[in-house]
Amino acid sequence: MRLPPEPIPGITELPPSAPGMRIGLFGGSFNPPHAGHRLVALQAMKRLGLDAVWLLVSPGNPLKSHRELAPLAHRVHQTRNLLRHPRIRVTGVEAAQGFRYTFDTLDFLGRRLPGRHLVWIMGADNLATFHRWDRWREIASLMPMAVYVRPSSGAGALVSPAAETLARHRLDEADARLLPTLHPPAWVFLHGEVSPLSSTALRSANRR
Repeated sequence: MRLPPEPIPGITELPPSAPGMRIGLFGGSFNPPHAGHRLVALQAMKRLGLDAVWLLVSPGNPLKSHRELAPLAHRVHQTRNLLRHPRIRVTGVEAAQGFRYTFDTLDFLGRRLPGRHLVWIMGADNLATFHRWDRWREIASLMPMAVYVRPSSGAGALVSPAAETLARHRLDEADARLLPTLHPPAWVFLHGEVSPLSSTALRSANRR
C-alpha cells in the first residue's frame, strides 16, 4: 500500500475546531490567490452563518495542467497573507494525505471531524463542470454545498448537467443559513458581489 507523503510543518495541519461548529470548506489551487477568493469566503461566511471558512489549498487539480503550479507551501503562505481574517484558516492538508480528488478530501474530513457541520463551497464556474469531477454524485451526498455566483457563469451553471440532476435538492437562497445543518444532498446558489479577477488571468499577466 502506498503511504501518503510526509506532512509539512505549518502547512498541512488541520485548523482547530470543535463539535457544533459550522465550517465552510473552500478548495482550490489558489495559484495565485486573489481578492475574489477573499470575497467568496467572506460572503459565504456571512450568508451561511458560518463560524469559520477553511481554504483547502490543493496539491494540484487533476483536470488542469500543473506546468505553472507554484509550490504548495508558497501558495499556502500567499493565501494566508492575502486572506488575513480571524475566522479564515488556510491549510494544505490534502497533500499530507496524498489526496488528489475532492471526494477523498471531503470523505476524510467528514470522518475526521465528527459533530461539525461542514459545507463545501465552490464557484459557479465549477458547478458548470461538476459532472466531470471524479465521483461527483457521491460528493453531493457527503455534505451540503454552497455555489457562489461568478461573472458570466451563473446562468450556464444553473442549467449544467449537475445542477439539473440535483435540482430537487436545491435550497431557496432566502433559507441559506439553514444549509449547514441539512442532510445532504442539499445545495444553495448564492448571488452577490462578484470579482472579475481570476488566477488564470493573473498568471497570464505576470508572463508578459
